[in-house]
Amino acid sequence: MTTGAVKGPASYFPSIEKKYGRPVAEWTNLIRSSPLTKHMELVSWLKTEHSLGHGHANALVTHTLAEDTGK
Repeated sequence: MTTGAVKGPASYFPSIEKKYGRPVAEWTNLIRSSPLTKHMELVSWLKTEHSLGHGHANALVTHTLAEDTGK
Protein backbone atom coordinates (compact mmCIF):
# COMPACT_ATOMS: atom_id res chain seq x y z
CA MET A 1 0.00 0.00 0.00
CA THR A 2 1.38 3.40 -0.99
CA THR A 3 0.70 6.41 1.19
CA GLY A 4 2.21 8.95 -1.20
CA ALA A 5 4.48 10.29 1.52
CA VAL A 6 7.79 11.73 0.42
CA LYS A 7 10.70 9.57 1.52
CA GLY A 8 14.46 9.90 1.67
CA PRO A 9 16.31 13.21 1.67
CA ALA A 10 13.38 15.07 0.09
CA SER A 11 11.32 14.45 3.22
CA TYR A 12 13.50 17.07 4.94
CA PHE A 13 12.92 19.78 2.31
CA PRO A 14 9.82 21.46 3.78
CA SER A 15 11.47 21.85 7.19
CA ILE A 16 14.74 23.05 5.60
CA GLU A 17 12.92 25.75 3.66
CA LYS A 18 10.89 26.79 6.70
CA LYS A 19 13.81 26.85 9.15
CA TYR A 20 16.44 28.53 6.95
CA GLY A 21 14.22 30.66 4.72
CA ARG A 22 15.79 29.57 1.44
CA PRO A 23 14.36 27.27 -1.24
CA VAL A 24 16.01 23.91 -1.76
CA ALA A 25 17.06 24.98 -5.27
CA GLU A 26 19.19 27.72 -3.72
CA TRP A 27 20.90 25.23 -1.41
CA THR A 28 21.60 22.82 -4.26
CA ASN A 29 23.08 25.66 -6.32
CA LEU A 30 25.34 26.58 -3.39
CA ILE A 31 26.47 22.97 -3.06
CA ARG A 32 27.18 22.72 -6.79
CA SER A 33 29.14 25.99 -6.78
CA SER A 34 31.34 24.89 -3.89
CA PRO A 35 34.88 23.79 -4.75
CA LEU A 36 34.35 20.86 -2.36
CA THR A 37 33.33 17.52 -3.84
CA LYS A 38 33.29 14.96 -1.04
CA HIS A 39 30.06 14.26 0.79
CA MET A 40 31.23 14.89 4.35
CA GLU A 41 33.27 17.94 3.33
CA LEU A 42 30.12 19.47 1.89
CA VAL A 43 28.08 18.53 4.96
CA SER A 44 30.68 20.11 7.26
CA TRP A 45 30.80 23.22 5.08
CA LEU A 46 27.02 23.68 5.23
CA LYS A 47 27.10 23.21 8.99
CA THR A 48 29.95 25.66 9.65
CA GLU A 49 29.38 28.29 6.96
CA HIS A 50 25.58 28.25 6.82
CA SER A 51 24.62 26.97 10.31
CA LEU A 52 22.58 24.03 9.05
CA GLY A 53 21.95 21.08 11.32
CA HIS A 54 23.63 17.81 10.44
CA GLY A 55 20.49 16.05 9.22
CA HIS A 56 19.46 18.94 7.00
CA ALA A 57 22.95 19.36 5.56
CA ASN A 58 23.25 15.64 4.94
CA ALA A 59 19.86 15.49 3.20
CA LEU A 60 20.76 18.38 0.88
CA VAL A 61 24.16 16.94 -0.02
CA THR A 62 22.79 13.43 -0.52
CA HIS A 63 20.05 14.71 -2.80
CA THR A 64 22.33 17.02 -4.79
CA LEU A 65 25.06 14.45 -5.35
CA ALA A 66 22.48 11.82 -6.33
CA GLU A 67 20.96 14.21 -8.89
CA ASP A 68 24.37 15.02 -10.29
CA THR A 69 25.38 11.36 -10.67
CA GLY A 70 21.96 10.18 -11.82
CA LYS A 71 21.56 7.76 -8.90
